Amino acid sequence: MHDGAMQFARQFFDLYVDNNNDVKIVDIGAQDVNGSLRLVAPSNCQYIGVDFVRGKGVDIVLDDPYSLPFEDSSIDVCVCSSCFEHSEFFWLLFNEMIRILKPDGVLYINVPSNGAFHRFPVDCWRFYPDSGIALQNWGRRSGYSVILAESFLGPKQKEGWKDFVGVFVKDSTFLNKYRRRICDFSNVFNVYSVGNQGTRDLMDYSEPKRKRLKLKKILSWLNVRAISA
Repeated sequence: MHDGAMQFARQFFDLYVDNNNDVKIVDIGAQDVNGSLRLVAPSNCQYIGVDFVRGKGVDIVLDDPYSLPFEDSSIDVCVCSSCFEHSEFFWLLFNEMIRILKPDGVLYINVPSNGAFHRFPVDCWRFYPDSGIALQNWGRRSGYSVILAESFLGPKQKEGWKDFVGVFVKDSTFLNKYRRRICDFSNVFNVYSVGNQGTRDLMDYSEPKRKRLKLKKILSWLNVRAISA
């Protein structure tokens, strides 16, 4: 798991998850491959690692990757990083994760927005800025009142990856429970954020556009300095 994925997961846990032993966290795709989210999760929470293969960090091995062995509305937090690209039918897995969450439960996903082809055992998908809204709408079409609290793209990592990150609340009436956003504390772009009063702010700035705007601002500042001199 690359550094950027670990960084965003750490921020998610810090901002969205209480560190107490009543909190149950389920990690889908939990096998430790060059690190896992368990390493940055709150230390006092109950952490359950789920995967379709045995390995380090895996507590439960699935017979069916689209059927999670948990009761409806029984889990506080569900996380899934660097996994959806390897899921042939990720939308089915998304609904399963929403199903097991409590009404005020929160779901975190991190999926590559770009990067090299890598089978494990398949590599099917990359996520773009509108993917979070599409998943929210799919969840609602499936009968859940899920809401996307925030989504964004991370900067390009030295390994060549860019991350798509999305945070969802199972029941939109509990959105106000979560008042802080990862995107407010990070250098990210293509930000979608739903405020505590339900206001939406979509900043559709690609990384090249942001760089051009920054350069334009610097040139404007230098021009003002030259005139003043």
